[in-house]
Amino acid sequence: MNIDDIKTIAVIGAGDMGHGIAEVALITGYRVYLRDINQQFVNKGTERIFASLEKLVTKNKVSEDQFKTIKHDLLVPCTDLEEAVLEADLVIEAIPEIMDLKKETFQIMDNAAPPHTIFASNTSTMKISEIASVTSRPEKVLGLHYFNPAILMRLVEVIRADKTSDETLQIGYDFVIKNNKIPVRVKKDLPGFIVNRVQAPSSVLLNCILDEKIADPEAVDAVMRKIGMPMGPYEIIDFTGIDISYHGSTYYAQSIHPDFAMGKTLTAKYKANELGKKTGKGLFDWSQGRPKIDLSRATDKFDPMDLVAVNANEATKIVAQGVCSFEDVDTAIINATGNPMGLIALIKGINPADLSERLEKLAAKFNKEIFKPTQMIKDGAYR
Repeated sequence: MNIDDIKTIAVIGAGDMGHGIAEVALITGYRVYLRDINQQFVNKGTERIFASLEKLVTKNKVSEDQFKTIKHDLLVPCTDLEEAVLEADLVIEAIPEIMDLKKETFQIMDNAAPPHTIFASNTSTMKISEIASVTSRPEKVLGLHYFNPAILMRLVEVIRADKTSDETLQIGYDFVIKNNKIPVRVKKDLPGFIVNRVQAPSSVLLNCILDEKIADPEAVDAVMRKIGMPMGPYEIIDFTGIDISYHGSTYYAQSIHPDFAMGKTLTAKYKANELGKKTGKGLFDWSQGRPKIDLSRATDKFDPMDLVAVNANEATKIVAQGVCSFEDVDTAIINATGNPMGLIALIKGINPADLSERLEKLAAKFNKEIFKPTQMIKDGAYR
């Protein structure tokens, strides 16, 4: 098989990620089956695709004829999982981050899909190899990790699981390019892959700041907004969902290191179902729309370089394991977050001794082993 053999796509899950992934493929010209567990979810996903396409038509990024073709010919909404994959050449799973649910779904798809069908997971944290293990075709399973919103964010991580074939990986890579996205190969199947893995320590640090009441969310976000970030880190947590952060942190704590466990403040929010934008309340009040951040509240108790340091430290860990190169880290970060510079570019000018000292202080202050500088940091291998 090669990329030209991919004609029909099935996207499993019509939520935030699923409907966006489906829209990207539809714009490219693929026939797409969009499946979710009930008609209400399917309808909502379909409506969101059409609303987005209407905006793109007004901006002359999609033609009227193209929109009509998508609406009447290319998009096939459905609730039956077996029906969704029956004609699929490529299936992209975008369901909740619950491993047992993913395994159950992949088993059903494996039994229903044609032998040539390639399966991809859009999981942001979980090992593709474990998901693939329940199928009879692990060589045809890979990760295609899009970023939210999929229609806008350019990066897609193309992840090789333990048994993914070269052919499958190349088709996934070519599919991303054909969809006008930027692929980055993830050569080893580690939890969190590149972007979410290297950004995970900053989430730990943000939890520490909350739990120890060093600064409140608005004060920290004001700092980040003043240096040019379109959205502060705590607003991002609310925007994507505290439940998403909770599940990711729990998985990292189990699979990488206990230090990654969610902090007390956000755990309490999760248990109270105050999940951010989706529930109207989280760290901020979303009942009247996006929260307004008072930039005058920027605090001097928080240094943005601490976030950069702990994330760059984590980046050296995955580079040392052969997951990717330093260049891949920066390409991924820039295209997944919209940041003008990558992590490694940000630390290139910092003396290794100074960076190591900063990390040692953070590790001691918050009692977090994961903040301790790696040998690559100490040696200045990033320079």
